[in-house]
Amino acid sequence: MKTEIFNAKTQKENGTQYAGRVIRSGGLVAFPTETVYGLGANGLDGEAVKRIFEAKGRPSDNPLILHVAKKSDVKELWNHVPDDAKRLMDAFWPGPLTLIFVKSDKVPDEVTAGLDTVAVRMPEHKTALALIRAAGVPIAAPSANISGRPSPTEAEHVIADMDGRIDVILDGGPCRVGVESTVLTLVGRPTILRPGGITREMLEQVIGPVEVSPAVLRPLKEGEVAESPGMKHRHYAPDCRVVVAEGSWRKAASIICREYEIAEAMGERCIVLGTEQTRSCYHGMNCDIIGDRETPSSLCAELFSALRRWSGKVDVIFAEAIPAKDQGLAYMNRLLRASGFTVLTD
Repeated sequence: MKTEIFNAKTQKENGTQYAGRVIRSGGLVAFPTETVYGLGANGLDGEAVKRIFEAKGRPSDNPLILHVAKKSDVKELWNHVPDDAKRLMDAFWPGPLTLIFVKSDKVPDEVTAGLDTVAVRMPEHKTALALIRAAGVPIAAPSANISGRPSPTEAEHVIADMDGRIDVILDGGPCRVGVESTVLTLVGRPTILRPGGITREMLEQVIGPVEVSPAVLRPLKEGEVAESPGMKHRHYAPDCRVVVAEGSWRKAASIICREYEIAEAMGERCIVLGTEQTRSCYHGMNCDIIGDRETPSSLCAELFSALRRWSGKVDVIFAEAIPAKDQGLAYMNRLLRASGFTVLTD
């Protein structure tokens, strides 16, 4: 298959209109959002949705998110719109918040992995919104990468994984947020299933108490169902080992220095994903400073790019844990899954 690539800035109208026709005809389009690049298909066409799973090599028990261009579109996708959803949509849509509620009969089972709920969000990115409008249907879209690999935050990442597998790639430049949207279920008590740019604290200012699923920072237990994308045990993983060091920044840096020396003595190629606070701790080591511990959003924005940058080029990536609060929760959720929960505490 030949994959058509359009620059979303210089070929804006031609690219989105053509890609919209591809979506309507059952094809696959990769497109930018403010979070990561998505791999889209007609969300009301079960056969088209199946092509997403085939292109990604994605397990069929991993549900997808439907992307809409206006808030009123959810009326056709849920059996009704709860009051909490209306308040959250007014506060955060368009933006990096996905809401889960009981699906309507219009939503095919292929989207929901057989669940009776469906996840919906309205992206903030202008190209994403233009594509959804051009398609005229909700677009089902996970991240546009081979299943299990780090999510793509630049078109080059999508091309590396999807060239020849899909019909169209819309190149919209780097993604601003860098990690996938917050996923909040409104079935029962409001609960975060996947943290993202919209934090628990932000949500609670709008609807009151919000819980966080225990599976956010641990693997799913046997028999537990993946209610949201990104809940699988090993996810976002580069082609090398990832090791996370926990503790204060001084302790984490000390652990990494020790383990780096051991790994290097065994002939392994190593890189440290460091922070501004620990820059001076890794003298003489290969180190990639990806952000500031005091500003977790900076780490979120760079994590997937860094994992891809060093994938296959080193044997081990060492990374520092940060406090799992605010956007630090989103960072740790992705980092722990990238590592397969390989964590050192001493």
